[in-house]
Amino acid sequence: MNPNSWRDGSLRLLKVSAVALLVGAFTGLASALFLALLDLATENFAAYPYLLFGLPLAGGLIGWIYTRCGSDVAAGTNMLLDEIHEPRAPVPFVMSPLILFSTIGTHVFGGSAGREGTAVQMGGAIADVFVRPLSLGDEERKLLLMAGLAAGFGAVFGTPFAGAIFGIEVLAIGALRFQGLLPCLVASFVGDWVCRAVGIHHFEYPTVSPVWSGLFPLLAVPFALAAGGFTWVVHAVKSLAEKLTVPDWVRPVIGGLVVIAMTLWVGTRDYNGLSLGLIERAFEPGGVAPWTFLLKLLFTAVTLGFGFRGGEVTPLFCVGATLGSAIAMVTHQDPVFFAALGFCAVFAGAANVPLCCTVLAAELFGPAMFLPALLVCFLTYCITGHRGIYASQRLSHRKPRPRKRFAEKREPGL
Repeated sequence: MNPNSWRDGSLRLLKVSAVALLVGAFTGLASALFLALLDLATENFAAYPYLLFGLPLAGGLIGWIYTRCGSDVAAGTNMLLDEIHEPRAPVPFVMSPLILFSTIGTHVFGGSAGREGTAVQMGGAIADVFVRPLSLGDEERKLLLMAGLAAGFGAVFGTPFAGAIFGIEVLAIGALRFQGLLPCLVASFVGDWVCRAVGIHHFEYPTVSPVWSGLFPLLAVPFALAAGGFTWVVHAVKSLAEKLTVPDWVRPVIGGLVVIAMTLWVGTRDYNGLSLGLIERAFEPGGVAPWTFLLKLLFTAVTLGFGFRGGEVTPLFCVGATLGSAIAMVTHQDPVFFAALGFCAVFAGAANVPLCCTVLAAELFGPAMFLPALLVCFLTYCITGHRGIYASQRLSHRKPRPRKRFAEKREPGL
């Protein structure tokens, strides 16, 4: 190994990690603002249920704004992944305020969406602000964008270790970008610390005591079906919406009308917004119905597929937790343990990030969850296949099982 090359690489890593501290701080502040506004939006929707009927108007406004001002950032998280794989152009900073206020608009009027997409996109946009003033090269920019992803994830969920792993795992299926681990750790921990320091309190999950049995590894099968089903339905609804011969901004209007009809049909607003109440009840015996996970999946697919803004991760948490709870009820098992496994494993399968989800399980539900989550998350990941919620994710190594070959992009140089 060339000593000069090793020294240059080390200096580059230290330089990016120092900048990542700033990225984490600003992303933590942005995430804190977002979470505060999101809490306010959720409280207002609960207090004024008639806001639901404004969802089509909000959708039309969101669609019109993105058509006029944000067409180059409409791809969201996938755009950031593409820039890390193949740098082309600076990430417009307008991505940050656009995704912030459009996600709040989605939630205040009852759209079913998540929050990680917003925080991750804000983190990426903030990270790219530092590239030109500091004259960072392409490789340094890639590492800094990864740090931005990590900072957003770690800050919004209060899980800095999982955020750092997310930053190096989400880029490609079957590979970890370990060269980005240090800046991702710095950004994720600083982002989480800043977010908490300004008074943000994260949702508290129960500490879980695993119940070891021969049954729980089999949970990977239904969890994989839910993860794959979520991905397929979201893409199918999006494809259907794109086939409508209407202006782009009209599609969210139609989606809003469909969500209203679905809400009136089920007779409850449990499936609107983040559905944290459903997640909380999933940890109680008999707290959710066996079909709850399917309804949350459909509400989210319509919301996101028709062009509303937000993330997929919290809905995936809800789908997994309620599915795990339903299986526990049918099989007379511990609903807390099964819900916690589903919470993490369905996200692992849908996003192809099993290591991140294993660490997430330990951070949210206690260190005793690490080993069972490791087993179920990786089994779910292997069964799910190579498609996922992030279309720009590359395929580095095929998953260890026979499967019909997909026409996926491969990650070069890994």
